[in-house]
Amino acid sequence: MRESGVLLPIFSLPSKYGIGCFSKEAYTFVDQLKEAGQKKWQILPLGPTGYGDSPYQSFSTFAGNPYFIDLESLIKEGLLTKDECDAADFGNKADEIDYEKMYFNRFKLLRKAYERFSPDKEYEKFIKENEEWLTDYCLYMAIKDWQGGVSWIEWEEGYRNRLPEYMKKAEEELKDEIGFYQFQQYKFACQWKKLHDYANEKGIEIIGDIPIYVAFDSADTWANPKLFQFDEENLPTAVAGCPPDGFSATGQLWGNPLYNWEYHKETGYTWWLERIAHCFRLYDVVRIDHFRGFDEYYAIPYGSKTAENGCWQPGPGMDLFNTINEKLGELKIIAEDLGFLTDSVLQLLKDSGYPGMKVLQFAFDSRESGNYLPHTYPKNCVVYTGTHDNTTTRAWYHDVSKECRTYAKEYLHKPALDEDTLSWDFIAMAMGSVADLCVIPMQDYLCLDERARINTPSTLGGNWVWRMDKDALTDELVEQMKQMTVLYGR
Repeated sequence: MRESGVLLPIFSLPSKYGIGCFSKEAYTFVDQLKEAGQKKWQILPLGPTGYGDSPYQSFSTFAGNPYFIDLESLIKEGLLTKDECDAADFGNKADEIDYEKMYFNRFKLLRKAYERFSPDKEYEKFIKENEEWLTDYCLYMAIKDWQGGVSWIEWEEGYRNRLPEYMKKAEEELKDEIGFYQFQQYKFACQWKKLHDYANEKGIEIIGDIPIYVAFDSADTWANPKLFQFDEENLPTAVAGCPPDGFSATGQLWGNPLYNWEYHKETGYTWWLERIAHCFRLYDVVRIDHFRGFDEYYAIPYGSKTAENGCWQPGPGMDLFNTINEKLGELKIIAEDLGFLTDSVLQLLKDSGYPGMKVLQFAFDSRESGNYLPHTYPKNCVVYTGTHDNTTTRAWYHDVSKECRTYAKEYLHKPALDEDTLSWDFIAMAMGSVADLCVIPMQDYLCLDERARINTPSTLGGNWVWRMDKDALTDELVEQMKQMTVLYGR
């Protein structure tokens, strides 16, 4: 079935208090997607973010980002007042998130709401049903706050290594702080479920995003060190990244801990089964980031300053995905298969049956044939004009070489490309392809420039901050989107 959707992170939604969240504007966006004939809404990971604000470096692979809790809903529940929320300083830029102000002011409001909250049966049910990850996460965050926010590897040995007497002491002395983090997760879960259900009722499925790796500074690594390539001191022996290539002479040093795949296999991939099952309670479709890492992963010795001295190691391959299929059934998964792919990665993608990704901005880098040009697509793929790691299509056209621009004009059979309509030319190219699913970043429908870029990989600062203007998605634009969708049978 031919379908189309829109890529827009939750944090990029317009809303009143400094960051996109599960507010009335999110419901309006769902209504607009339906009016525009869309069937999918793709978002980025929903986990709580730390230093750098990246949703791909989260304090937990299971927890939700408390920034996304809608304050106006808490006002309606009597847990906050409008005056309290209006008095908070979240910055004065409607199109940009100020994460520093968000950190110092959002939690103050959530703390007030928690202090006025009266637990009920639904709350107790949530705590019990999510006990397996929630207990570790809330304890981790409570200790982390108590320790001044530093990573768990810098904690006192007893807390770092989870010695029973230290854990008991922390549970007793930090009981209120633990309760505060439980409250945040409860409100996140309730509000997200309500929005997710609303989207489904409107015929919109949510595409979620799961990073292949977890952050070192996370409850996942602290609570389950056996899952990772750690030494006796619980320090990584190797970390993740990418080798040097034409874009980076020293490679990319991500620094995430690598999995102890032998242990995962011995335990029947239990942790992965729990992780994937949790994702499918949150989303309808899951995009798995860095899919090639399941075939082979690049291991860089811990402590390295660059990624130059790493080596490739075998991943779990189809053994993991066969186990997932056996235990959880066939799931709607998208494989992020971008970048250089070996024959074995291509075989893994074929064996899994998952659709891969095609990005039009990658199609015109040279006159050599490649599999990002629409005439090379199989039906079983997802086509994008760009992703969250790309600049906008309008900005891309300005940034690339003259040869790339000429190639794009030839391919589109146009003597010239107008920057005001360029994005629509690329959208039409994606929509008209044979790909089963076409997903367009909201910025390209809005024909925005580089200021609307969400992330520039391997950089710190200025990322994950873009927000859509509250009046940007007009009725006229919604109608244009619908006409394009109908025209290409999606």
